[in-house]
Amino acid sequence: MSIWFASPDIDEMNRAMQNTACSNLGIEVTEVGGDFVKGTMPADHRTFQPIGLVHGGANVLFAETLGSMAANLCLDNSKEYAVGQEINANHLRGVRSGELTGIASIVHQGRTSQVWEIRIFDDSNKLSCISRLTMAVISVK
Repeated sequence: MSIWFASPDIDEMNRAMQNTACSNLGIEVTEVGGDFVKGTMPADHRTFQPIGLVHGGANVLFAETLGSMAANLCLDNSKEYAVGQEINANHLRGVRSGELTGIASIVHQGRTSQVWEIRIFDDSNKLSCISRLTMAVISVK
């Protein structure tokens, strides 16, 4: 059973990220399930910190991108939209190359807020970062 308000369109989601921080970091949505959004981000010069590891801030931007897109899929955007209210991240494993995969899953879907958990994995499917994102649901004026 799907939690989405309307049928997600991955191509449209990726087009919405063009010419943003998301596209500059190479973030792409790759899959949408009934209750999750999955995407990828490269571990390369665009996402590294000076010592050659994926920057914690890049992980957070990746996590918030996936969670925010998922949150807004749950809403009738002609009436309301979701914006980030709080995010945290635990960086568990350094990543020096390859591609990261992130999966945003719903924890709480309320009338005025949503909470999402985003797990980010390296190429070996090892957890490198876990993030929790709180979204505020705002009425369109």
